[in-house]
Formats: sequence, structure tokens, C-alpha cells
Amino acid sequence: MKKRTIIIAEAGVNHNGNIKLAEKLIDAAVASGADYVKFQTFKANKLVNKFASKADYQISNTEKKNETQYEMLKKLELSIDDHYYLFDYCKLKKIKFLSTAFDLEGLEFLNKLGVDLFKIPSGELTNLPYLKKVTTFNKPIILSTGMASITEIKKALDVLRSNNSLKKNITILHCNTAYPTPMKDVNLLAMNHIKMEFKDINIGYSDHTEGIEVALASAALGATVVEKHFTINKNLMGPDHKSSLEPNELKKMIDSIRNVDLAISGNGKKQVTQSERNNIIHSRKSIHLNKNLNKGEKIKESDLIMLRPGDGISPMDVYKVIGKKL
Repeated sequence: MKKRTIIIAEAGVNHNGNIKLAEKLIDAAVASGADYVKFQTFKANKLVNKFASKADYQISNTEKKNETQYEMLKKLELSIDDHYYLFDYCKLKKIKFLSTAFDLEGLEFLNKLGVDLFKIPSGELTNLPYLKKVTTFNKPIILSTGMASITEIKKALDVLRSNNSLKKNITILHCNTAYPTPMKDVNLLAMNHIKMEFKDINIGYSDHTEGIEVALASAALGATVVEKHFTINKNLMGPDHKSSLEPNELKKMIDSIRNVDLAISGNGKKQVTQSERNNIIHSRKSIHLNKNLNKGEKIKESDLIMLRPGDGISPMDVYKVIGKKL
């Protein structure tokens, strides 16, 4: 039986460096029914060199086309005080705070802050010092696998497990890091390839497609964690807004996933459910005569008609009736 899917509402950098906008994102995540709202913890000078160019989607979604990736990210940093404020605001609003760190100091800080799990982003899957550091906190780990091959995932998993991270505490997310991901490149069944390759591992999906249908499909296929970017307004300038859900879409996605969870939570055996038991009499048929017959006549097949309700002799027994004498 599948457990309730954990939903991570990915605010990311969609706060645009504005703490009040970050508050609104938390409020929207709460209203949607998400389990976690996730931000990003980084210092631009420890994430990217000052001359690195922006990705194509970052160029098209930001105002200053010629700025470097460093200049863009510098404006999207959250300070230490911002983190404490947002962590406390999440407590007040009764939603779990989560953030992705991009360096070792960030990991240390998040542990001190009190996050209850660590989310490894796709870009750090090949960062050996980072992977080893995550294991020192003895907390559950979620590993995104965008841009990764099965071999690379295995190497990362080997590092995590060799440093005492229990398999049951690791969740691997299938992911494609294109923003937005074209439907032809989703390859959602790769999630189950991961499940087959690494026995007994928890699987999930980090979704960068437009819309909500792929996230729903992932839950139906067994994702235990679903992560999805969201924003207050897709028309805001910033690298990720256009590929994110707006609050009403996020709520629709989460409500739908909760329904999927219920729909596939049964025992898997085909049997009559309590909710349909009362329909049996009203929907099935019984054997009826289609004309008046006299005492002593033998019943022929042409004398019979199958009609609702199903409270008499079943049509499955019709040949036990044919030939009987009235």
C-alpha cells in the first residue's frame, strides 16, 4: 500500500530577494496543503565564478540579458537573518521549512537552523565533499538526479551509504533540469528504472514541466515525494517564475495528488467495495417472463427476458430455468 505522498512546494528563488514576497510564498504553500516549502541557501561567490554566463532560460526570463550568472544570483541571496525569520514564520504557519544548500557552510548552517531533512540538488550529485558532509548530520536525505546517468546515481548513493546513511532514509528523485522540461524528455518511467536498479530505495519526482499532469502521473506510479516550483505570479521577472505554478494551480495539483493517493491506497485485490455493494440489486438483472404462460407449460428461451432489479434468479442460471415446467 502506498503511503501519503510528501509534497515539497519549491519556492526556490521566486522571492526575488524580497522577504515580504517570501512570506506570501509561504502563505500560498500553506493554503495549498503542501508539507514543505523549500527555499535555496547560497552565497553567490561560493556558487559560481564572477564571469559565468547565465543559462538560456535564465537569460530569457530576466530583465538584464547581459548580466552574469553571479550578478543575477547575488540579488537572490537570503541572509542568515532572513533564514531565521522564514524558519520561524513557517513554524507560525504550521508548515515545514526546507532549503537546499549549495556549499558545505550552507549545509552546516541549515543543520544548525533545524531542518529535519536535507535535499541534495541535481548539480551537487557529483560533488564528493558535499555528499560526504550531508551524511554527517544523520538526517533523511532527498537526492535529485537531473542530468545524471544510472552510473552517476550509483556512485552518489555508494558515497551516502558508505558514510552510514541508511537506505530507508534516502529518497531518489527522478528529475530533468530543463526549465521547462519538454514532455518528450520527461521519461517518467525512468523513476521506476531507479526503483528497480536500487532495491528498496524510496523514489520520487522533481517536476519542471509546465502544468500538473506529470506530477499526478508520478504519484500514480509510486512517487513518495513530489517537488514542484511555484510562484505568486508567473509574469514576475526572475529565472524560474515562468516554469512555476501559480497558487491556484499548486492547490489543484496537491488536491489531485491526495485523491491519487486515496485511489491507489487499497489492497490491490479486485473485490466488491462497500460503496458499490448497494448497487448490485439496482444495476444487475434477474430472469423474468416476457409473456403470460399457463400452468404446465415448459419454459423456452424465447419466453424469457433479463430485467432489473437483480433480486431474483441470476441470468447466469438461465439454463437451469429453461425446460422447467410451470
